[in-house]
Amino acid sequence: MLLSPVAYVAVSVAVGLSFGVLLQKARFCFVSAFRDFVAFKDTRVLKGLLVGIAVMTVFWSLQATFGYFRGFWTPAWGLGSLFGGFVFGLGMTLAGGCASGTLYRAGQGYLQFWLVLLFMFVGYVLFAFAFPVAETYYFQTLNPFQGRTLYLSSPLPPAVTGALAVAVGTLAYAFVKGHSQLPDDPSGGTGVASDARAQAALGGSRGVSAVALGLRGIADGMVAYARGLREDDRPLADRLRDSWDARTAGVAMALVASLWFFVHGHWAITGSEARWAGYLLSAVGYDVASVDYWGSVLFRDGNISLTIDMVMIASLIVGSFVAAYASGDFRIRKPKLNRVPNYAVGGLLMGVGSRLAAGCNIANLFSGVALLSVHSFVAGAGIILGVYVMTHYMYREVGCAL
Repeated sequence: MLLSPVAYVAVSVAVGLSFGVLLQKARFCFVSAFRDFVAFKDTRVLKGLLVGIAVMTVFWSLQATFGYFRGFWTPAWGLGSLFGGFVFGLGMTLAGGCASGTLYRAGQGYLQFWLVLLFMFVGYVLFAFAFPVAETYYFQTLNPFQGRTLYLSSPLPPAVTGALAVAVGTLAYAFVKGHSQLPDDPSGGTGVASDARAQAALGGSRGVSAVALGLRGIADGMVAYARGLREDDRPLADRLRDSWDARTAGVAMALVASLWFFVHGHWAITGSEARWAGYLLSAVGYDVASVDYWGSVLFRDGNISLTIDMVMIASLIVGSFVAAYASGDFRIRKPKLNRVPNYAVGGLLMGVGSRLAAGCNIANLFSGVALLSVHSFVAGAGIILGVYVMTHYMYREVGCAL
């Protein structure tokens, strides 16, 4: 389907506004998803993230099967993907917000996240000028493997591959969830598992029991979630004004991202922000087209102009503002002075790290995983590792749950 330029802009604005509203209403931030799980075993946002990825994988794989998409996102991968993700994970934990969380909180009135965004832009600019060196000594050296997606590596149709990926992911989550609820003693305190053969048999049965227990917990959670929606007797205005369940937002964002996948491609944030950095420099008279990273990579043929993904990102901030203002959540919040170095250093690490990882938490952990991109699995692992390390460092005095 070919849309007119005006229609493309209208869709990008609608998508951005929708993302902004959903992120703000559910307080949906990837830092919260992983940091709160590591530090407190709080899975509120993590559940929304996992549900969103699962739904998006199903929809995107169906779109790929029938050709209703703009192509796969498959950057080259290797140790550079892992390292770049690790740097970004450190940065977003230190800053207190991921790429999407920074934008929606900026729209909600948090001045510290405008500061984070400023230093992310500094990181984009520094990377742009260092790109020729990074391309030779970082990307070509540390990312020697050609980008690929499991959809194209599998002989099965993408829809089948996607369904299998969701099934495997669900079983893995069920195992982890169920295993944490099993008793620690494999023998149940009877001493039966004394020889290797008995221990192996009990180990196998514990694995099956963990998956069964986890699946039962997932099913019970879904029933409780549906019951909660059905039995919620608050007036619609109150339900819209109050915070939303992260699972609701995760599913809704997956559906909006599926529209974006059809119109533009995978959902990403920091690449568009890096374009904004170049565009703003160009607006004040700098010859941005002469810088290879902007003139040849981010903008085609040196045409430094607004793109629909840049419009979408700006609309996301507006959507967050509208949602916060309508709910009475908007107000100007000043940063604590003793945390300003965290915002500055964290934002700088996020800007540079997102370029080294060829994407942020949205591009890699949300979009890239749904696209079954090998690079995104590696970069996503680096992001999670970075969050884990920085969380343990920041909470070293009080300890972490994991």
